[in-house]
Amino acid sequence: MDRGAYGPAFEERMRLETAPYQLTRIFHRADVAITEVRSERPDYNLSGSFAKEDAYLVALQVVEYADQHYWENDRKTPVQTLRAGETCLYDLKRDPRFLIDKPFHSLHFYIPRRALDAIAEEAHAPKVDELSYTPGGGVDDGVVRNLGMSMLSAFSCPAQVNKLFLDHVTLALTAHVAQTYGGLRRVSAHKKGGLAAWQEKRAQEMLAANLNGGVSLDEVARQCGLSPGHFGRAFRKSTGLAPHQWLLHRRIQVSKMLMEDRRLTLTEIALSSGFADQSHFTRVFTKTVGVTPGAWRRSCGVEAGS
Repeated sequence: MDRGAYGPAFEERMRLETAPYQLTRIFHRADVAITEVRSERPDYNLSGSFAKEDAYLVALQVVEYADQHYWENDRKTPVQTLRAGETCLYDLKRDPRFLIDKPFHSLHFYIPRRALDAIAEEAHAPKVDELSYTPGGGVDDGVVRNLGMSMLSAFSCPAQVNKLFLDHVTLALTAHVAQTYGGLRRVSAHKKGGLAAWQEKRAQEMLAANLNGGVSLDEVARQCGLSPGHFGRAFRKSTGLAPHQWLLHRRIQVSKMLMEDRRLTLTEIALSSGFADQSHFTRVFTKTVGVTPGAWRRSCGVEAGS
């Protein structure tokens, strides 16, 4: 059986037509993935087994799943109701399975051991042993809930998601899981300073040259000689923004400059500014600036193309 409990693996084990997923390699040789799992037509059977591996699934319940019947290593746990917004952990070494007897909708973060080890290494801390959780039980975890809900749009509009945002979410969630459920504690405080002038310049040049978000956090961090986690903290210290937020603001700045050219249509401006399409541009611009691109353009006295 293939390793990696995400995407196609979920389709097979949960008997789904599709299980859309987002995959990132923010850690060296460690794939971290997010899969949306949902069905309105349960088949009233046990879920299939995933390949046993040293990895975890961290699941956010988007809707309530009442009276869950759950097994680990063929041992049934007490029946529990998983509330919407709760987090569940599954150890893939323990063959987690549950009865599919009602509609479900959840997001599953796949976190292999190598990703947890990378977090510990960066923190100069001992490796995480096992994650602590109650089999089959849910917990109210605001960090997982907020990070997970921020990813829902990635599945409804995947073309609008950039690598920097995906990297940011997976890095933050993996670090949170290692600390909250793995007891990770830093041996020495990480450096709290910002980037050197040359690092900030190089990072901003790379981000500006990839307005569509095609560059990963790891690529930019390596150009600055830093780990992704250290780079993200230092970049925020220097600029006041996370890398994906800086990229978003840069897109808006570029779009404003382009709108001064009356020959360009909003669609052309959207694509040139790194947005997926005009609707994506309009939504983000309106949320950030407070008015639509067309209204902003008219307020500047520029006759817009259609």
